[in-house]
Amino acid sequence: MIPRLRSVFRHITPRRKMTTNTNVACCTIPPVQSDYTPKGTFKNLGNFNKVYVTGPNSSTNAIVCVFDIFGFYPQTQQGADIIASTLNTTVYMPDFFDPEPPFPYDPFPPTTDEGKQSLGNFFATTASPPKTTAKLLEFGNFLKTNSIASKIGVYGFCWGGKVTVLGGGEGTPFSAVSIIHPAMMSAEDYEKATVPVALYPSGHEPLEEYETIVGILAKKPYASLCDHKYYKNMHHGFAAARSDLKNAENLKEFEDVYGKLVNFFKKALE
Repeated sequence: MIPRLRSVFRHITPRRKMTTNTNVACCTIPPVQSDYTPKGTFKNLGNFNKVYVTGPNSSTNAIVCVFDIFGFYPQTQQGADIIASTLNTTVYMPDFFDPEPPFPYDPFPPTTDEGKQSLGNFFATTASPPKTTAKLLEFGNFLKTNSIASKIGVYGFCWGGKVTVLGGGEGTPFSAVSIIHPAMMSAEDYEKATVPVALYPSGHEPLEEYETIVGILAKKPYASLCDHKYYKNMHHGFAAARSDLKNAENLKEFEDVYGKLVNFFKKALE
């Protein structure tokens, strides 16, 4: 792992047309409580009333984070703090659910029919991937058109990973995209990618689909800038709200994947 990275690290479906989340783990693994205190601040930027911002204000490049369905969460913010400090860049994490709240993590996963229906409704409405992708592109264009950043990277987790790869298609304002333990992983999305991609699925994501995507990326003109690793021993969510950093193996892979994100963005945003 990068020395500096070590130094900064502490310690369903409802009855309507929607994108179905076929990743069972995404809907069954609960988030983990954390005692980490985020180092960033919340700001109002563009049409977004709440954006978590961490890192220096003077960086020429920027990175955007798309959180998972639990919204702002200490482990996810900790990862953003690590990237910002290590790369000496600004990381932005907009509230893509505003004015609605994120999906409640207590209790999770839902066990009643009502709870499961509520989760399905959430994916169909507040967390609709097409709707959120439009918001992501809007924010990226805001950073570009206001000369806040010359090159912008974006990474997302679980549901946010789906949104992130959808945002990397034709006309994207982003120069690089990364997806970590994605929900609804589909090779078709990666066929449409027009910028370098880093893909880091967990063992709960389909290996065959991952291998197909790796083959697709290998044929892209920017293949040398892409990166990938299959974290076969990790659970879905190991790098975001579901990460258990008191577990030694999870901590090790949490550090590893953020080290890979740092290296990917450092190379792709040069």
